Amino acid sequence: MFFAGKDMSEFFRLKLWPLIEFFWNSTIDLVSLVFGETDWRRFRHRVLAHLMWIERRLESFLPDSLKLDQPIKTILLLLLVTVLALLFDREFGVEDLQESGELIVITRESPTTLYKDGDDPAGPEYDYLKSYAEYLGVELRFVFLENEGQVLEAISRGEGHIAAAGITFYPPLAEQGMVFGPGYQDVDIQVVCRRNHGKLPRNLEGLDEVELVVVADSSNEARLFQLQEEYSDLTWESDEHATVDDLLQMVWQKEIGCTIANSSEVNIKRRVYPELQVAFTIEEKQSLAWPLSPQWKTLSSSIDEWLQAIESNGTLLILKDEHYDIEEFDYVDMRTYVRRIKSRLPALTPIFKGAAEKHAVPWTLLTAQAYQESHWNRRAKSPTGVRGIMMLTLPTAKEMGVKSRLDAEQSIMGGAKYLSRLEKRIPEGVEGQDRWWYALAAYNIGMGHLLDARTLARKLDLSPDRWLDLKGVLPLLSQKKYYKSLKYGYARGAEPVVYVGQVRKYQNILHAQVARKKGIHAK
Repeated sequence: MFFAGKDMSEFFRLKLWPLIEFFWNSTIDLVSLVFGETDWRRFRHRVLAHLMWIERRLESFLPDSLKLDQPIKTILLLLLVTVLALLFDREFGVEDLQESGELIVITRESPTTLYKDGDDPAGPEYDYLKSYAEYLGVELRFVFLENEGQVLEAISRGEGHIAAAGITFYPPLAEQGMVFGPGYQDVDIQVVCRRNHGKLPRNLEGLDEVELVVVADSSNEARLFQLQEEYSDLTWESDEHATVDDLLQMVWQKEIGCTIANSSEVNIKRRVYPELQVAFTIEEKQSLAWPLSPQWKTLSSSIDEWLQAIESNGTLLILKDEHYDIEEFDYVDMRTYVRRIKSRLPALTPIFKGAAEKHAVPWTLLTAQAYQESHWNRRAKSPTGVRGIMMLTLPTAKEMGVKSRLDAEQSIMGGAKYLSRLEKRIPEGVEGQDRWWYALAAYNIGMGHLLDARTLARKLDLSPDRWLDLKGVLPLLSQKKYYKSLKYGYARGAEPVVYVGQVRKYQNILHAQVARKKGIHAK
């Protein structure tokens, strides 16, 4: 039987290549079994699953007249895979990955880790993975599964190179054969319940008084199995279909009592569900780490080298600041803000979006800034004389063409115009989101003092172009030994740091609330 070129390519891609991949994965598993593997539950899931898949695949190639009985097929398959194990006992390295040009990532969609923003991936894990892929010089390809259990199962079978799903390194899993790369961020493992919904457990002994539900076959469930050896009364329910995000939402909806999540997941989710409350911490400072395919475990050293490289050039600090250095949680402030998103914001949203589009400002940033300024109060007024939703001074209002600062549309349009002008004045060396953080700081403290802070940063051998450096310099403008040599003199430099931090917090919450309303994922 002959194939045309395109047909042959499709045949190889859809039929032969998946078969080759699964033969190889089964080989690795059988070699592991022969040389000391005694965990029969793991053997059943990892090896027999491969054999059953291969069996079905082989049958698709055979006409009905040549299909074999089950015992004969099984014996032949075992012999074939064992022979392959003896012939191809090797591991792959970074060079093999670079030659393929593709890093395959097994993941699950989650606003706390990695998600699809339209057709494009986004989220904390994506930014880390993108940086690592650029370091290797390869493209990213994602395989999305339903939950962490499926992700761990798939990576253990070698269906991708690495897994990224907010998974923490856990020694018992490593002892069972799970291969982890180096940790890239520390988190706490926490029991999470809902505020004012029954008695909160304060320790492991108290968990027998609440309904605890966790993701089945996850690292969190593995922790519970380990803890059960010491706390024999510890019980829980496993959900095979839910993700951590699903369970946190179910806790908030009072459908279940409590669940377990890492501190990053909890802090991000509380932007949407402020009533979520940490009951207690099970483990502190656990490392988020990417599980690796067994035959690609040599990537661990490459990941370590990449982490060292981005730590040296400052990229790691930027990533952590962007995604994991979460603002301090204030329940009262958060709850009030969420209520006002529902009550005050709808009438103002068209104005914010219109002003943002006209002056090329992100509408969620402008909206969050307005909340920090006035809590979206059209008649807000301060003792210093600034007024309106954007709290403009009289001179700034006149310069921006605002005739009435108490008119919501005029105030918002004027504030957007002013913020846009400030952003355009930020030096070209400042890039990305930092340009908006600089513009917000200038809105709060004045452009002159911001330029002074840049001058001081240079004197202190810090970068004048990075917000992470500048927010450490700004508070020094209130100290005489620093401001006496600067052009614009004394300033309350700590205020713009707090101001920018608050606006970023409100913007993140707004992103999450908008995403929830639309039924999509967002950070």
